[in-house]
Amino acid sequence: MNDARFEDGGEKPLRLKALDTDDLTVLSSLTQDAVFPASEMQWDRKARRFALLLNRVRWEEATNAKIGKRNVERVQAVMSIEDVMSVKSQGVQPGDADMIMSLLSVSFEPSTDGMGRVLLTLSGDGAIAIDVEALEVMLADVTRPYIAPSKSVPQHGD
Repeated sequence: MNDARFEDGGEKPLRLKALDTDDLTVLSSLTQDAVFPASEMQWDRKARRFALLLNRVRWEEATNAKIGKRNVERVQAVMSIEDVMSVKSQGVQPGDADMIMSLLSVSFEPSTDGMGRVLLTLSGDGAIAIDVEALEVMLADVTRPYIAPSKSVPQHGD
């Protein structure tokens, strides 16, 4: 059995689940530079789920786009985090539903008995800390890809 490759996915939407830190590293790389308004975050306490609707760069196709001299694409995706016990934020203005945030990384800080904290690091020193009973993060593309308004891959200074 061979490992999956990015190019095997073609135009199919991503559907991924992270149950350990290795999985989460892959998921984080695919959501780097995703943007979303604060209004697209929701914590359902009863269902113990935190979800957000992201506009993510299709990093899995970025190299092919460059080789084919095509514009980089984005796609809307839902990221959901299960077994959530609490959510805290820093640098996020409560009540500012129009605030646009940019996701830099998704990481996990384990504590005891499989519990821990999923940390969404945002540009501009913002962060969302999500305490979970167990690591379970899902990412699912929910729209067809579209050309990114900037028509380029986000750049990071050194």
